[in-house]
Amino acid sequence: MKQCKLLILMMTLILSATVMAQVAPVLEPLIFDTPQQEERFNALTLELRCTVCQNQNLADSDATLAHDLRRKVYDMLMSGKTNDEIKQYMVERYGDFVLYRPPVQSNTYLLWLAPLIMLLAGGFVLRSSIKNRSALLDADDNTKE
Repeated sequence: MKQCKLLILMMTLILSATVMAQVAPVLEPLIFDTPQQEERFNALTLELRCTVCQNQNLADSDATLAHDLRRKVYDMLMSGKTNDEIKQYMVERYGDFVLYRPPVQSNTYLLWLAPLIMLLAGGFVLRSSIKNRSALLDADDNTKE
């Protein structure tokens, strides 16, 4: 009997813990004074990357840090900070990675040049492959004659 009660208690605790782990944080709605503030907020959260998700912007991310960062953007916006000041704060805190369009500077050259380098490398590989295939076809034609 005692073991049965202990088992029921343990199962209840485990079930409670799993239910509590799935509860999403309660989000209070953000209230803006003007539609322009809301537009600025939406634009900023689309331009800033979630540092946890890495492939999502702040507007789309459900990560806890993204909620905190959206709140920080909102607080800074409501206190009268400009978009550049808000972005600068985020860059100082999280680095250029937080921006979807990082500035062109010495530490981001590879980031900006990588697509061109990959395109040139792909073109070189394609050209070499076509030349090798042509050479093989010519050699095959010569051996048949």
